[in-house]
Amino acid sequence: MNAVAQMLENCPSDDDSHQSGSSATWDERVLTEVSTVLFASLRRSDQRLRGVAYLRGLLGAKGRRSIRNMAALLGGSATEQSLHHFVSDSTWDWVPVRRSLARHITQLDPPMAYVVRPMVIPKTGENSVGVDRQFVSELGQLVNAQQAVGVWSATERMSVPLNWRLHLSPSWLNDRIRRRQASIPDDLGDRTLGDWAVEAAVETASGWGLPRRPVVLDARHMDLASTIASFRAAGVPFLARINGAVQLTVTDPALQGRTPEVQQAIQIMTAARDRMRPAPLPGRGPESGRPMHLTTKIGVRPSPAVRQLAGPGELALLGVAESRRQGPVELWLTDMTETRLPTLMRLSRLVRRADHDFRETTDRLGIRDFTGRSYAGWHRHVTLASAAHAVSVLDADEPGAKGAGGRRG
Repeated sequence: MNAVAQMLENCPSDDDSHQSGSSATWDERVLTEVSTVLFASLRRSDQRLRGVAYLRGLLGAKGRRSIRNMAALLGGSATEQSLHHFVSDSTWDWVPVRRSLARHITQLDPPMAYVVRPMVIPKTGENSVGVDRQFVSELGQLVNAQQAVGVWSATERMSVPLNWRLHLSPSWLNDRIRRRQASIPDDLGDRTLGDWAVEAAVETASGWGLPRRPVVLDARHMDLASTIASFRAAGVPFLARINGAVQLTVTDPALQGRTPEVQQAIQIMTAARDRMRPAPLPGRGPESGRPMHLTTKIGVRPSPAVRQLAGPGELALLGVAESRRQGPVELWLTDMTETRLPTLMRLSRLVRRADHDFRETTDRLGIRDFTGRSYAGWHRHVTLASAAHAVSVLDADEPGAKGAGGRRG
């Protein structure tokens, strides 16, 4: 069993949850410690002070976290101007700040996995950077919105957003006036949301010196071949939810000869229905959701068409069903073939953990409230909102905490 599989098998189960109101509670010592770590890359003391003020605004304001509302809490019109400049017009680089946050969080609460989750930001106008009338696959409809993707450090008890990408459509990338007004970098080219998701996940999991953990993501609307190829090239284990039409080659001895060599994932899992067994999933907490009772794991390889890009390595197909008669309601594909099925199912539930924490904490702290036109401003705002999330869920007084490394629950 490899090191990652061994770590996952030994990770304790904890299905506790936490809640956050519209105005967050936090420990002042946690804010001080996180701010010290977070803003170490900012050379100017006035920028560090404004960074702390922005965090206080996100944590303390009620209702929408607009710069005006935060400034009203902190000091009025002069504060509003300084906060606006700090986020939208300043020159500080958000990447070192994110990396510092990620290292701090993963040292205090080592993750089970890095979870990729999309974020849709509905808008009424057309001037916010990246906003467009576009089809959102998660909603199944056309929406005037920004689309982004985040990477979360996740355990069964807590998750924290670490890294972000904002999707820009051709209507932004090919319009020189829009690019100039939003200060979109010249080297930023056309990428799908799936491309950004994989890039952010690989950067977080393998490029920032964080604990080596698998990436968990919903790949039903991604190019699966390029997704697998990117994770394999980076040496990052993955667990990806897939749709039933994905073509796979069965390598499991128990099924070979009983099914065609290449067939759809849903057909493979249907043929293996008699192998499904009850799954020991947590019975409480947001990560369990509606109980899914039956699971199994089947050895597969990518189909020849996918294998040309993704490579020939062994994979495992997971099916989750509520009953044998109903058939699978979730299908997952992973390269962690040595990891036991119960552990893989625990990893898959981390998507629900991140969804819950987004609703109850991140969104309430205003991560979708930025209204500026600046590309850099958007990235700085979501970075600071991620830090505010961390401050609101960490607890300096929890027994056994390392510094401010507990959990507010």
